Amino acid sequence: MKKNSVAQNPTMIFVCEHGAAKSIIAAAYFNKFMRERNFNTQSVARGTNPDQEISPKTIEGLRRDGSTPTESSPKKLTLEDMESVERIVSCCEIPEEFQQGAIIELWHDIPLVSENYEKARNAILVKLEELLKNN
Repeated sequence: MKKNSVAQNPTMIFVCEHGAAKSIIAAAYFNKFMRERNFNTQSVARGTNPDQEISPKTIEGLRRDGSTPTESSPKKLTLEDMESVERIVSCCEIPEEFQQGAIIELWHDIPLVSENYEKARNAILVKLEELLKNN
């Protein structure tokens, strides 16, 4: 992670299929952890097949946690997103055109937010701590 760098674009993209739950939670917590560590690294949430709106369970869970989503609505992963990204963390398969240049880490074992927000959030937090410890 880059300390005290000026990030014009996000250097981390969290991706899930619908861009409405797992990636939203991961980006919100990643950005919180970066602020707490005085790093200017930013992240965004994206979807490969985005829903129309962020999952209500995600919004409510983040609100209970004292946080808010980084996005106002799910956004589709684009090639523009890839211009300055250093790493993609994905909970789903990434289309081939996005697999060039960036480090891709797959998180296939995150529980469904729709079934249990706390369980999914806790699994994401464990993964984020591992990610931050190793970088």
